[in-house]
Amino acid sequence: MIDAEALARIRKAVESNVGQKVRLKANRGRRKTYIKEGVISDTYLNLFTVRVDIDTRCVQTLSYTYSDILTSNVELVKCSDNEKICTV
Repeated sequence: MIDAEALARIRKAVESNVGQKVRLKANRGRRKTYIKEGVISDTYLNLFTVRVDIDTRCVQTLSYTYSDILTSNVELVKCSDNEKICTV
């Protein structure tokens, strides 16, 4: 069962880092992972968005839920000091 207190703690940690450049490591299943760098752009009630610059003319917005961090499907690391944003 998902712990509501842990989700609230994760949400607060992500909200406090809005605007920070992060390295995102996402597990997409069946040994498919990707690593991208971007900026946490917004937080919402159930999800947060990360803006990733693909090239000079193209920007991609990725969205993830806080439970993705809780279940270790997504890992966020600040680029400035290589510190994980939320450790569960």
